[in-house]
Amino acid sequence: MLSRTADNLYWLARYVERAEYIARILDTTLRLTALPLAYVGTTNEWESAVATAGCANAFFENYKEANEETVTEFLAFSSSNPSSIRNCFESARLNARSVRTALTIEMWDAINSAWLELKRWGNGPRSREEFARFLRWVLGSSLRFDGSAYRTMLRNDAYWFSRLGVYIERADNTARILDVKYHLLLPAEEHVGGPLDYYQWSSILRSVSALTAYHWVYRENVKPWLVADLLMLRDEMPRSLASCYENLVHNLDRIANAYGRQGPAQRQARTVRARLENVRIEEIFQTGLHEFIDDFVEDNNRLGTAVSQQYLL
Repeated sequence: MLSRTADNLYWLARYVERAEYIARILDTTLRLTALPLAYVGTTNEWESAVATAGCANAFFENYKEANEETVTEFLAFSSSNPSSIRNCFESARLNARSVRTALTIEMWDAINSAWLELKRWGNGPRSREEFARFLRWVLGSSLRFDGSAYRTMLRNDAYWFSRLGVYIERADNTARILDVKYHLLLPAEEHVGGPLDYYQWSSILRSVSALTAYHWVYRENVKPWLVADLLMLRDEMPRSLASCYENLVHNLDRIANAYGRQGPAQRQARTVRARLENVRIEEIFQTGLHEFIDDFVEDNNRLGTAVSQQYLL
């Protein structure tokens, strides 16, 4: 496969996954800001949303205040934000068009239809209710594309490179959600383990569609260390860091076997996978959740760089 084709497939998958992630952040923020202050505290949830999306610096270069109007416009529709939902879908469609013959009919229909439908939303919905419908549409479009890829692609290098994009992006997203929780969402005067803390952990579970899964696995009330355990170390949770790296190792090994050579990307993925397999959540909290996630995000970025240098350039 040409490196350019692999690069297009990789970034196509990343952009679709990122659009879904931004939609989940905005949906969770809407839910939190609709509740009384007694439930959500006094922090600025919209500023937290921008931080979780990883584009706070770019946001404050364009806006003075983080509120519902400015954040929803920037994260969902702004042409100046490379990670906005609109730009993600447009970039995904551009990548898909470049490798049209490497996609199945169902995959092309899913991404092209999403791009056409996005144009009908214009400059954005005019009410909260309409915006909530827009976010549900984004989630549905992402699920349709991912489902069509899973159900219709041959299990060859095209599929493996697209899966690398999905899981590298997903791992980064889950890590950022967890990190921002402790450093922006929880007020400084609030004790870890208090009612506000528990409510916000529940909101994080909802943002990654894991609240039901949490109760299936642990069968008890929401506890911060168990939420972190589920989203970091449990292989059976599709959006967990461990699950992402289990899949990254698997797909990188398939690529290595197909091309007859291993390299830095395979070694980097196995190193991170081994760390996630051998650490316990108690150790992570003792040494610092923020520090562990910081190291993980750096390692995940290194893996993305290794994949690019090894295969995509």
